[in-house]
Formats: sequence, structure tokens, C-alpha cells
Amino acid sequence: MASNNFIDYVKLICRSGKGGAGSHHFFRAKGLPNGGPDGGDGGRGGHIILEGNSQLWTLLHLQYQKHVFAKDGEGGGENLRSGAQGEDIVLQVPLGTVARDAATGEQLLEITEHGQRLILVPGGRGGWGNDHFKNSINQAPQYAQPGEPAVEAIIILELKLLADVGLVGFPNAGKSTLLSVVSAAKPKIADYAFTTLVPNLGVVAYRDYKSFVMADIPGIIEGAAEGKGLGTRFLRHIERNSMLLFMISCDSPDINAEYDVLVGELEQFNPELLEKKRLLAITKSDMIDEELEAEIRATLPEEVPAIFISSLTNKNIVPLKDMIWKALEETRRDAAPTKRQGLGEEGQEEWPA
Repeated sequence: MASNNFIDYVKLICRSGKGGAGSHHFFRAKGLPNGGPDGGDGGRGGHIILEGNSQLWTLLHLQYQKHVFAKDGEGGGENLRSGAQGEDIVLQVPLGTVARDAATGEQLLEITEHGQRLILVPGGRGGWGNDHFKNSINQAPQYAQPGEPAVEAIIILELKLLADVGLVGFPNAGKSTLLSVVSAAKPKIADYAFTTLVPNLGVVAYRDYKSFVMADIPGIIEGAAEGKGLGTRFLRHIERNSMLLFMISCDSPDINAEYDVLVGELEQFNPELLEKKRLLAITKSDMIDEELEAEIRATLPEEVPAIFISSLTNKNIVPLKDMIWKALEETRRDAAPTKRQGLGEEGQEEWPA
């Protein structure tokens, strides 16, 4: 994915359709000059809807669509004829898209499944015609409801990549190299910091035709939570990951300190990230011998499983995949609902008529 094509943030000015007015018509026919009310209802205004599309990986197609206006509903007519509904606008978005109100920052909805449709901005309801208001006392109501007004909002769409494994590390820790070795992804790789400027995804093949998705985000530096380096702009992409793979080079002067800094930056960004399962990969280990590896292993953090790898020589790449798959299986088991919790069908949002 080219860096200039990766768009994970767009702002849209949205306006749904207003509802059509109800009619206050009275039936007229030859020999029946004073017929009863027969005004029809107004049509609903058009919704603005988000639909998940697993074939999309970016919000690029919405970057220049600044205004999204749905059609208004039509007014009701005589003979109880209802007005036509305003045409809905359906915006295709990649999985992991979150919609927020630009004014309040409130999260409105999120799209996580292919084909999932949720109303972003609802259209105004159509007004009732005068036929609804007749009764034994008022047999000729002279009024009908107006349609509800359109809803206007400034909406921010943010993309959070959906992946099983998120790679976390300082710049030039070997994250992109690992992704290029275990998947068909072709991230930019060079011997300088911040080579990766946008997130990259790769599908990693595993045993028995299984697979998992790995996400490489731009490197974190100390102070990222305060905006240093690339800041926390891309950290949201690992909020949806099932587990985190911390990567630190074996030539680091203090692996424990680096690990603590990474954990601290994640905690400042979102403390819930620390609840995810973690693995630690010591990279570029082809540069050290077994004796030095043993010395380094004795100093590693005890609370996280660790493995020494080399993407250059493929050292321990298969065992790393095994560790990742085991952690993913444990995460899925922990997340699976039990019989006591119930396995009822997930309710789908009802759309207004």
C-alpha cells in the first residue's frame, strides 16, 4: 500500500434528507362535495449509511468527498397516497472504521464486519396526513404534520486496522523486515529510523492452511504520547489487535528499559492496551553468539514470553509463529462466551421505515 494512498482520517459535512409533509386533503367526487380527510403521509428523508467492505483498506475514496447530502422525502398526496422516501446514501468503508461527532468527539458507531450497515445520520420522519387525526368529534381535521427537519452534522471517520497481531517497537527495530519475511507484504525497508510512515498489513501463513493478520505501525519513541516523533497518530491501529508483539534489537544498550518505555507509551495512550497478550521478540540475533544470547536472556523481563529471532537468517521464525498462534488461540478462548453467559443471537439495529 503506497504511503500517499493510505488515508485513515477524513472529515465529512453530512446532511440527511428532511421528511416530507403530510397532506391535509379532503376527498372530492361528483355527488360527494364534502368527503372526509384522505391526506397521505409524507415520505421519510434519506439516511446516510455506512457499510463495511472487506475489500477496502483505506478511506482514500472519501478524501475529497467533503459534502454528503441525502435526498428529501416527498409530501403526501390525496387518496391516502404516501410521499416517496428520500434516496439513502450508502458510503462504503473498510472494516475497523469508527465514526465520531466532530463537535463533541463522541463515538457514534463502528464498522467491524463485511456487509454491516449502520445509520450514520438518520433522515427526518415524514409527517402524518390529516386522515390520522379524524375522530368522532373532529371529522374534518384541517391540519397535517410537517416532516421532521434534516439532521446536519460534521462527522469524522477514523480507520483502526483490524489485525490479529500488532508489532510494537522503536524505529529500526526490524518490524518491517519481519513482516516482509513472514508475509507477502512489501513494506519499505531501509537502515534508518522512521522508514515506515504508514501502517502495513500482511497475512501470515501458518500450519494446516491456517493464517493470521499482522500489522506493522510506524515506530514509537519515548514521548510519543506527548506528540514526539510521529506521536500517537497510528497507535489507534493496534487498539483492535488481538495481541501485541514487542520487538527490540539485541544490540540495544538496555532491553528492559526499552521495553518499559514502550509499555509506558501504550499505557499513556490507552491503558486497555496493556490487557492484551504480549510477546517479546529480540531481533537481529544473528549478530550474537549463544553465550551472549544466554547472558541477554537472563536480563529480560520475566512477565512476558521472549524469543530471539533473525529475519535475515530465519532464525526461530517458525517457533515465533507457533508462539503467536498459541497466544491467539488463548485470546479467542478467553473471549468466547460461555453457556452461562448465553449465546443468543446478536441483535441487529432496526431501521426506521
